Amino acid sequence: MALELRHLRYLLAVAEHASFTRAAEALHVSQPTLSQQVRQLERTLKVQLLDRTGRTVRLTDAGEAYAHYARGALRDLEAAERAVLDVRDLSRGTLRLATTPTFTAYLVGPLAGAFHTRHPGISLTLREMPQELMESALLADELDLGIAFSGPHLPGITGTELFTETLSLVVGPAHPYAGRTAPLPIRSLRDSRLALLSADFATRLHIDTHFGAHGVRPHIAVEANSLTTLTELIRCTPLATVLPDAITRGRPDLRPVALSPGLPARTVTLLRREAAYRSAASGAFARLAREWGREQDRPPCPRASQAGPSDTVPP
Repeated sequence: MALELRHLRYLLAVAEHASFTRAAEALHVSQPTLSQQVRQLERTLKVQLLDRTGRTVRLTDAGEAYAHYARGALRDLEAAERAVLDVRDLSRGTLRLATTPTFTAYLVGPLAGAFHTRHPGISLTLREMPQELMESALLADELDLGIAFSGPHLPGITGTELFTETLSLVVGPAHPYAGRTAPLPIRSLRDSRLALLSADFATRLHIDTHFGAHGVRPHIAVEANSLTTLTELIRCTPLATVLPDAITRGRPDLRPVALSPGLPARTVTLLRREAAYRSAASGAFARLAREWGREQDRPPCPRASQAGPSDTVPP
C-alpha cells in the first residue's frame, strides 16, 4: 500500500484525541474507516503504532518516533502549499500574526488597518498570547510573525527591533495629576490608589519590579485582565494606572504623567522563526512595522498611501 497524507493525519488525530471515536468525529469520517486506515499504515510499516489495550489509545514508542516525523512532514507540506499560493504582487495570500496583550490597545489596530488598506487581498489572522506561547507557536509553524519584546528567545527564534516602549502613570481628565507636566516622584505613589493589569501580564511584573526596587507599595484598588476594562476605569474614576504612554495618543480622555525615576524602557521586537519560509505577505508586514517604528510622531493610524509593490522585501 502506498502511504498517503490521510494516513498521517489519521494517526496524529487518534494520538491527539486518545480515542478513535473522538478522532473520527473531528475528522468527519466513520470510526471503522479511521481504524482500517490506521491498521493499513501499521501493516505497511510492519510495526504497531498505537496501544489499544488501555482505557485510552496512546502511541507506542515506535508510534511516538513516527509521529514526530509525521508532524514535521505535514508542517513542511503546509508551508510548501503556502509558498505555492504566495503571490509576489501581494494580490492574495495569508499572514498569521500574534501580539502580546498590551499591544492590542495601541499597536495592533493601526498596523493591521494600514496593512489591510495597502494589501486588501491578504487574509490576516490575529492572535493575542503571552510571549512564551508565541515563540513556541512560531517554532511549530502556527504563526508567521509575532510582536513582543527583546530579550532571551527560544533557540530558533530571531527578532528585528521596531521601537522603544516607555511606560507612564496614566490618569483620566479629572484626576489631580491630569495637567501635570513635570515628572512625578515615584514615592508619591505610596499612598495612591491604582488600578493595574493582573499578574498574568508581563507588564505587571515589569511594574511590580520597578516599584519594589524603589520601596513603593501602592494600594491596588483594582486588578483587571482586560486593557479595555482598565482604560475605561481610569477614564471614569479617580484611579490611576501604569501603562505604555503610547496608549494615550489620540485619547484626550487619558493623560500620561511621567514618573521619576521612570520605568525601564522596553524594546518592541518583530519575531519570526529563523528557518521559516518568508512569504511576500510577511515581508510586507515587516516593512510596514519597521516604518511605523521609525516614525517619531506617529499618528493614530499610519498613512497607507506611502507603500507600493516594494513592500515585498522580506524582513
